Order: sequence, then structure tokens, then C-alpha cells
Amino acid sequence: MTESLIWWSIAIYLLVAIGIAILSRQGPAESMSGYFLGNRQMNGFVSALSYSATTYSAFMMVGLAGLTYAGGVGALGFEIIYFAGVSLVAIFGPKFWAVGKKFGFVTPSEMLGHRYNSKHVAMAVSIASCIFLVPYSAVQLAGVGYLLQGITDGAIPFTAGVLMATVIAIFFSYIAGIRSVMWTDSLQAIMMIVASTLVALLVIQGLGGFSALFDTLATERPQSLTVPGPGLFSFVTFLGLTIPWFFFSLSNPQVSQRLFMPSSLRSMRHMLIGFLVFGFIYTLVSVLWGFSALVAFPGLESADLATPTLLASTHVPPVLGVIVMIGIMAAAISTIDSIMLTLASMLSRDVYANLKTNAQPNVSEKRQLLVGKCVVPVIALMALGFAELKLDLIAVLSVAASSGLVAMVPAIIGAFYWKRGTAIGALASVVGTSAFVLLMYATGNSLLGLPAGVWGIVVASLLFVGLSLVTKPHPASRDAFFIAIAEELAKKRPKPIS
Repeated sequence: MTESLIWWSIAIYLLVAIGIAILSRQGPAESMSGYFLGNRQMNGFVSALSYSATTYSAFMMVGLAGLTYAGGVGALGFEIIYFAGVSLVAIFGPKFWAVGKKFGFVTPSEMLGHRYNSKHVAMAVSIASCIFLVPYSAVQLAGVGYLLQGITDGAIPFTAGVLMATVIAIFFSYIAGIRSVMWTDSLQAIMMIVASTLVALLVIQGLGGFSALFDTLATERPQSLTVPGPGLFSFVTFLGLTIPWFFFSLSNPQVSQRLFMPSSLRSMRHMLIGFLVFGFIYTLVSVLWGFSALVAFPGLESADLATPTLLASTHVPPVLGVIVMIGIMAAAISTIDSIMLTLASMLSRDVYANLKTNAQPNVSEKRQLLVGKCVVPVIALMALGFAELKLDLIAVLSVAASSGLVAMVPAIIGAFYWKRGTAIGALASVVGTSAFVLLMYATGNSLLGLPAGVWGIVVASLLFVGLSLVTKPHPASRDAFFIAIAEELAKKRPKPIS
């Protein structure tokens, strides 16, 4: 695979993606809902592909393949736990959609602030999300950097790949907001699943087929097919990685914000079903990539180079290899621009507007939108700086970000299922758990032998429940919230035949 082929392929991808992004525009988006939620009119097919591309980013074909290379079959179990956690969307998705439609919520943090009648809760959730999602954005940028560096044997340096991904993500975000992101996501998702599956089958065939692949692993790398594996995983490590990952669909605002976007509950169901089919196939493909790289190229300097090395090898035809490379790069960019838009909407809606309200009531939608657009490149540059640090395995760093985001989970669950939950409990769980997780990672990520991934949900739950029990909830906002859910969902039920 030549460097010129790679650059030409990137250029063609950009031309097609930019064309789709421009066509997705439906006039200027002059409201927060229009720019960040697509006016809540996204259909099920586009929502499913976009949800998939946003969720399954560089983490999968680079991160999960690398985790499989380093830790064996335990990586499959790790990802299956996340897959099981998507069931939370079936439970909470309709409720998110109902209150979003009723009250016009743009962000998950705005929803929590309304439910607990506290601007401070909304602001705390927004700021904590920024703290943990900037490193997660950096993971996506690093994935592109490692990919281009590995596939060209260093001809395209890591920094050049990271910088290119940053510029592309900013550009897509600005064209038409979330509409351009979702439509380009759809293109990227199709490329991801078709090309990666086809090439995985070709690679396995080149290695002698499925039987030969697993016979070689069983003979030469037997620990990769056993639990706990060749040394990366232990029970505690596995638990620390999987608990935050299980709650990913609720704790990550760039994902939960998508629950406000479908045009109907029917579209949301189609989104969920499509995502589950996509995710199951893509998970198996990513794990097979990791095993194939382990057989073909044992002893790599970094496990995150497993996929780039495989793509650059003679096992993959150059044209197909470059298509997979573009798919992985596009997946990472789709996650970055989604995160940038979500964080921008949270900072403008729930931090800037709430700070200004004391001196200037009712900050206009136009002003909020302007601030949100200004924040996008700032977030991108912060992620760029973080990516340049080249920290740890991509998969492990992704989970580290999710370990902090679980601080929001008890408050989200309580918002819908525990009327006794209070603003003080929600605020303490978010702020206290975020500080606790940061302290744990700063001091070695171990307390009584358990990592932050285990402690995070425990501390957040104790703070939320304990302080809610000794403080009083705000009855007006609470009752209106639950009434709104019941009313909106009742509208969608078929009337009984009299």
C-alpha cells in the first residue's frame, strides 16, 4: 500500500463526505434544537447508522483489536458486557424522548437540572462531562494517528494523522451541525461494516481459514483462548473495565443526547435494532482482527498497532486495505465531532446560559448557539493536545474516561425511577465521584485492591442515595417530570377498541 494511494483515498472520501454533509443542510440552523438535535426529526435508519458510527469508533478496530491482541478472548467478554448494557436504551430511551419532546431539552444535563430543579446540577454534569470526554476524544484522534503511522510504516507521522482528524472533525461539525454529522456517519458506518467484514474474511482465508487460525492459536498461543488469558486480564481488572462500559449508553452524553433526536418512538426502536445488529457483527470482526494479527505478527511493540500492521501487510489487497483504513478513520472522526457538538451544547446551554441568567435573564437561543459554535474548536484543540501525550492502550484509556462518567448514572436512574432523589444528592454524587475518580487515577488507580472502574459506581450511588435521604426533593419539578413522561408515552399507545 503506497503513501500516494492512501492520500488519494483520503481525498476521495473527503469529497464524498463533504458532498453528503452539504446536501444534508435544510436551511440555516438558527436554534439550539435545530443545530444540535436536527430539530428532533431524525429517522430510524439514519439514527441507527449514526448511533453505530458514533459508538463504535477507533476503539473497535484499533482499540478492541489491540485489546484482543494483548489480552486474548477476555476482550470479547469485555465488549459483550457493553453490548448487554445497550439494553438500558430500551428501558430509558422512551423516557428520554418523552421528556425531551415535552420540555424541549437539548442536553442530558439540562434534563437533570430540570428534574432536580437545580442549575448547579446541570452545570456540574456539563463540566464533569468535559473533564472526562476530552481524553476520550483524544483516544479517537490517537487512533487515527496510530492507524496512519502504522499503515505507512511511519511515512505519515502520528502528529500529522491527529492534526488531520481534528481539522476534518471541526469542518463536519460546522457545515450543518448534527445533521451533517449524522448523514456523514451513515456513510462511514456502511464503509466500516462492509469493508472490515470482507477484509477480515480474506485475512482469515489467507491464514488458512477459521480452523487453521484457531488451531494455531491453540497450539502457539493457548493462553489467548483461555480466561484470564496471557496476563492483561485478572478478575479485578476485567471488573474494572466492564462496569463503566456497561453503563456507557447512559453515562456518555454524546450517546444519551441521541435519544432526544428520533422523530418518533418507532424511529427509536428501529435505531436500537439496527445498532444491535451492527454492533454484534462489528464486535466479532474486531476480535477476529486481533486474533489474526496475533497469529500473523506476534511480538508487536504496541498492541494498538495490530490493525495497522495487518492492513499494511500482504494479507490484505491494497485497495481493500485502504477502504478499511478510511472506514476506521471515519469512525473515529464521527465520534470526535459528535462529542464536540455535545460538549459545546452543554457548555453553552447549561454553563454559559446559567451563569449569565443571574445578570441577564433569558439568554437567547441565538446567543447560546453562537457560544456553542465558538466552543467547538476549543474542545478540539484540547483533545489534540491530550492525544499528543500518547497515553496507554486505547481501550484502557477509553474505559478510564467512562469510569469518571459513571458519576452521572445514579442521578439519571433516580431521575426516572426514584422520586425521593434530590438536587443535593445528585450534585454530590457528580462532583464527589468525579473528584474521587480523578484522585484514584492520579495515585495509581487502586484502593483496597480495586480500580476506579469498580469504585466509581459504588461511591456515586452511596452519595446520591445517602444525601437524598437526608434532604428534601423539590416536589413541583419532580411531579411535572413524571406526569410529562406518562402523558407523552400514553399518546403513542393504541386506543382500546370499544
